[in-house]
Amino acid sequence: MPSVELRNINNYICRDVTLTAQHGELLALMGPTGAGKTTLLNVIAGLVPYEGMVLFDGVPVDKLSPRKRRVAYLFQNFCLFPHMNVYENVAFGLQVQGLKKADIELRVRELLCLFRIEHLSERYPNKGLSGGEKQRVALARAVAPWPKVLLLDEPFNSLDFETAKYLRVELVKLQRTLKITTLYVTHNQREASEIGDRIAIIHQGRLEQVGKHSQVFFGPKNNNVSSLLGSPNIFHCKTFFPLTASLAEVELNGFSLVVPYDGLSIEKIAISQWNIYISREKPPGPQIDRLRGLILEIAYHSPIVRVSVSCGKEQMVLEVQEQLWDETGLHEGDDAFLILPLRWIKVKSCERDLHCMRSITGPSTTNHSVKI
Repeated sequence: MPSVELRNINNYICRDVTLTAQHGELLALMGPTGAGKTTLLNVIAGLVPYEGMVLFDGVPVDKLSPRKRRVAYLFQNFCLFPHMNVYENVAFGLQVQGLKKADIELRVRELLCLFRIEHLSERYPNKGLSGGEKQRVALARAVAPWPKVLLLDEPFNSLDFETAKYLRVELVKLQRTLKITTLYVTHNQREASEIGDRIAIIHQGRLEQVGKHSQVFFGPKNNNVSSLLGSPNIFHCKTFFPLTASLAEVELNGFSLVVPYDGLSIEKIAISQWNIYISREKPPGPQIDRLRGLILEIAYHSPIVRVSVSCGKEQMVLEVQEQLWDETGLHEGDDAFLILPLRWIKVKSCERDLHCMRSITGPSTTNHSVKI
């Protein structure tokens, strides 16, 4: 599948955007509402006027109509044809292309199997299809005519949390199988980190930063990026030792945490301000990644309260909804308990000390630490 290159794109929202999605890459476009993410998709599809150039594999497509660009576009609204069953919906684009009936049958059956919806082929969108199933059908229909590029505009926004999370995992698997260059719009950092090979941060029509999630998260280029990411708390790891194949304990400046582990040397850990929980009482359950600290400062920025807490020799900042904060009854100078959920802790690894790491990962060496 082709690379997609935007060169100096300008229009009523976009401001000199230059960006490339590599061959077969899943690139997440992330930014607040109104940042220009959807407009960039529309530019690639040829649906809105613009200045600059759009290139597929280095070949300009600016003079091609949307249909001739061979771009599949999936909107937030699935837009399935209610008078057609699942099979007919998936087959529609192929019929428009004028393919032979046998070729259409082969392609549709292949996609129904790939998307695991073959048992739904005779059902109609408004009769017996869940939201997740409708989304699968819409995706299958979008990729049926062998598009060069797939554009997804917050496709799981209308689904419940669990269904959306499951479909994100499935989408990544399918995208790897199809090897189709994909641009995925989201305003959700968690979604972008789960889906994107890389993340492009868009703010007020400008491209602010591009990179892998860990690169952007641990090294925000400016305040716009940092604010969008929740101004994460970043701590340098002093020492660490593996607990299991996927967990390690890190020693920070005055406290320790259990964090995800990929077998490489741990350099830094980070967690967003909105992913830390605080309470007056000691939380029940396993005391993993539970800290006790002293509240240093409370700043009200309605409807958010920003709280600074001293933990060990570090200072941790968290954000809480004003109503929830008032319910805690906490004040400056109080002791408080913090919970840092393991799933939201990000780790920056490096190749340094890799040889040493390999020498300590055996079962008899789990009590040895590695110093950074």
